[in-house]
Amino acid sequence: MMKRILSVLVLILCVGFAYAQKKPVKKAATAVPPPVVATDTIVTKAPTKIGKKKLKVPPKDGYYARKDIDSTEMVPLADVREEDVFYAKRIWREIDLRDTINSVLKSPKSRLIDVFISAIKSEELTAYSPIDSVLNEDDAFNNPMSADSAARSALGTAEVSNNKTGTVTTVTNDFNPELFLKFRIKEDWIFDVKRSIFEPRIVGIAPLKFNEISKQWQPVFWIYYPEAREILAKKRLINTNNDASSLSFDDFFIRRLFSSYIVKESNPGDNKIRDIITDPRDRLYESERIKKSVLDYEQSLWEY
Repeated sequence: MMKRILSVLVLILCVGFAYAQKKPVKKAATAVPPPVVATDTIVTKAPTKIGKKKLKVPPKDGYYARKDIDSTEMVPLADVREEDVFYAKRIWREIDLRDTINSVLKSPKSRLIDVFISAIKSEELTAYSPIDSVLNEDDAFNNPMSADSAARSALGTAEVSNNKTGTVTTVTNDFNPELFLKFRIKEDWIFDVKRSIFEPRIVGIAPLKFNEISKQWQPVFWIYYPEAREILAKKRLINTNNDASSLSFDDFFIRRLFSSYIVKESNPGDNKIRDIITDPRDRLYESERIKKSVLDYEQSLWEY
């Protein structure tokens, strides 16, 4: 009996062992090794953007003088041939800057004398002597002056003595624009038969200073106006009536915006009005008479 029970138990164990051998065994999950980082590799962060510092633009000063006059071009005048000039009359005028209309030429922001002196010193403009070799007045542009001699003529000179050495040195005076209160203009009134136009052409202009010895206004140098036009056309004129104006010094003269009086006309004796008439009031009357005679000639051209 005992043997039978043992044989049954052995049989049960064998069956269980066989069943255990057929059951699939789950494989253990293999761990994925972490990535290997090279020790010589340097990890850096992406650079951050640094904004550029903006340049500060100065604020716009309203609409005052908003136009750049230095970029403008000179308006050319019509060419006139000598054979087409049927009539010509030479006249000398004086512009007094103490007159309200002409005061724009002595504005502290833009003076005509400053333009001339600066251009002469930089040798952009040629100054001509107002006197000839025998010390007579000369406005024919015969004797060009150097920049230094033109500056001495305009500013004047003074003698400074040194008490220690006993020497006397001639020095140029400081620039004083208030001394230049008048300008003299030499112009030709011509009738061009080709274009049938009667018009003035400015030939020269000269700043004047008052001579304490002769008690007269005298030119310090002469400027050939056709040469000066290119410079004057690029210099803005301070317009008292319109701050946004782009008028240049050349516009002021070419458009005849100035007020003046005639001091001389071409005559056989080459005399000025003051050489013939002593009374200042009568000089003005004579100036108006000459002006009227020129305009009357223009009027007579169109009478039939």
